[in-house]
Amino acid sequence: MDRILRLLGSRYATAGLVLVALLALYGAATLSRPDERTRAAAKSVEAPVTSAFLVCPWGGEDGRMSLLTPPKDSAGGTSGGRVDVIQTTDGKAIASVPTAGTFLAEDVRRAKNGSYTVRGGGGLAAGLEAERTVYWGSGPDRGLAGTRCARPGTDLWFLGPGPDAAERVDLYLTNVDAQPASVDVTAMSGEGPLDTVDGHGTPVEPYSTKVIRIGASAEGLGDIVKAARDLALHVRAATGRVAASVRVRIGKKKGIEWMPLSPAPATSLVVPGVPGGGGRRQLLVGVPGEQDARIRIQVITASGAFAPQGQDVLDAPAETVTPFDLDRALSGKAAAVRLVSDRPIVAGLSAQRGADVALGTATLPLGASGGLVTDNRFSAYVQLTAPAAAATVRVTSVDAQGQGTPKDVPIGAGRTVEIKLAAPRPGDAGYGTLIVPRPGSGPVHAARTLSTGKGDKGLFTIMPIGPALGTVTLPPVGDSQTALIP
Repeated sequence: MDRILRLLGSRYATAGLVLVALLALYGAATLSRPDERTRAAAKSVEAPVTSAFLVCPWGGEDGRMSLLTPPKDSAGGTSGGRVDVIQTTDGKAIASVPTAGTFLAEDVRRAKNGSYTVRGGGGLAAGLEAERTVYWGSGPDRGLAGTRCARPGTDLWFLGPGPDAAERVDLYLTNVDAQPASVDVTAMSGEGPLDTVDGHGTPVEPYSTKVIRIGASAEGLGDIVKAARDLALHVRAATGRVAASVRVRIGKKKGIEWMPLSPAPATSLVVPGVPGGGGRRQLLVGVPGEQDARIRIQVITASGAFAPQGQDVLDAPAETVTPFDLDRALSGKAAAVRLVSDRPIVAGLSAQRGADVALGTATLPLGASGGLVTDNRFSAYVQLTAPAAAATVRVTSVDAQGQGTPKDVPIGAGRTVEIKLAAPRPGDAGYGTLIVPRPGSGPVHAARTLSTGKGDKGLFTIMPIGPALGTVTLPPVGDSQTALIP
């Protein structure tokens, strides 16, 4: 009995000492914590990006992968670092960029397991952009197609034609991390939400790409999506993160294209890059919420902004994709479309020219770091739209030998300006372009149209231009005892 009492006393004494030590630590932390005024004054900090991953999908066709690293003072980066193009599966490097302000283009063949990864580190990661472009002038897949190489994320939206309007729609999911990812894919169509548990919990193994044919498997939402003519895909990573891209084959000799990544749902959107000329132009509007949206539509052209007569308001049902024909409002003019809604929405663009199709989307305005396009090997035009206030944009072309002469482009308030891009030196086979709003400019939205050929043989693609990711916002650090609680 004495032994038992001594043992219990020892355990209680140990527990008491641990409790005293925790109270002492807690008291010291409390006395040393910043006062209320210091914590209230804490602000978010802008830090330069020092690491970047961009995934370039391989859609079955040989093509070109191009990338551009902006000058370090353009993207807020630091000096040093490098950029490597690697095979996603085995990490084997196939190209590298050692200096900032450099354009690189590589003709790439079949990728192992469906993708390449562009990996940037140090100062060269800030503002890094890459594109994958494919040109087939003949054959069953004839077309000009392009896609921005995707950054890994956890909540992604795409809008475009569904299986009823396209022969094939493929979703590419790439995991660039060492841990497995689990992905949920849901969708909306013109008939409403496509309610199904198919597409939930799709695994994506580390350093791999999974290709899912929409409407042809359980992971691709099964038979329920086959009748969808217009489609909004929502890709959400339940665990981990993925880079996602969507390839569309309209049909034999009817064009191929990639759906661009759309910004998150918002109540105010601008869709730039609506090309001029003949052919059908159609806006796609998705309403993710459970309430209908009332949307005011404004077209912004070179001559000004206006509400289309009889088409100024669109009533879009909840959980549905609604098409909106732009042909009557545009009259063949290049334009952007501004949407103001009472509910968060997503928006995309479908355009036809000759026997080819191009897809666009809403974009975020260009920030201080500007935006980049990285493959302008054919006839290339950039559309710049200032929906609210006048702006001036500096446009600089860059090739493998360096930069050309910058050109400042003024944009009136509520105007769209279209300019033809030019190579830094005559005879350049390809080049990139850096587009940076000048200080004091209002918001600017941009897109590039790349085209080749004429008439029924003309091919084209649209590349929405988003803000270059030169910096990230780091939230203020706060003290909280809850951080110690599992």
